[in-house]
Amino acid sequence: MPTQVLFKNEEHANYLLEDSTHGKFGYSNQHLIIHNERAMLLDPDGHKVYPYANGELSARMPRHRIEYVFLSHRDPDLLVSPDAWLAISEVQALLTNTWLDFILHFGMDGVTSDRITSIPHEGMTLHLGGSPLMILPTQFLASGTNFQIYDPISKILYSGDLGASAGIGYTIVEDFNDHIQYMRGFHQNYLASNKSFKLWAKMARQFEIDMIAPQHGAILTKKTHVSAFIDWVENLPSGVDLEDQVNKLPV
Repeated sequence: MPTQVLFKNEEHANYLLEDSTHGKFGYSNQHLIIHNERAMLLDPDGHKVYPYANGELSARMPRHRIEYVFLSHRDPDLLVSPDAWLAISEVQALLTNTWLDFILHFGMDGVTSDRITSIPHEGMTLHLGGSPLMILPTQFLASGTNFQIYDPISKILYSGDLGASAGIGYTIVEDFNDHIQYMRGFHQNYLASNKSFKLWAKMARQFEIDMIAPQHGAILTKKTHVSAFIDWVENLPSGVDLEDQVNKLPV
């Protein structure tokens, strides 16, 4: 599993654990935030990826220093492996209660389920090794209860499914206009509506964002690309906006 450093200083580091899946698996990134030798893993993938991610993290730090596993929404590409992470350490899983019943279907046992910290609907500020991380409510941008993380030190927004791309062979966006073709289908098919995008854009403009790091596909590492993405998605019709194209009887 290749690893890239997105940000690093004496106390703080942000790593991208690139996709390690093969065959017909969906492309998925894992992100790692470390501050003062305490770590949070964001949106861990399923059981096929778990051994690779576990090995990568173990090479960087002892397991007992991994404090949190963050789960932004309910999809199986991030609900399958948390029980394994909880079983090998004292890590806390961060998950909204809305999706607790979903994660229990994937084998969460009675011991590890006691270490789920519920994220309130309005979001929260969490401290990792003394560093504040903002868990932002971004409802309907993947599922009805959905969250993103803004890291004010690195100025990275971890956007979950928002900003996702597919069918690419690169991890860093170089040409934003060309990259749009790899984002459009996902956003219009999986995310709820343009109203959700507009509300998100209004919130995002309140932060200084240097990078947008989604769960799937390439990362926007240039501030000009961040601004261009906010403008693009703010005006993108999706989901129910396209209802005249769906809910029709088959011919």
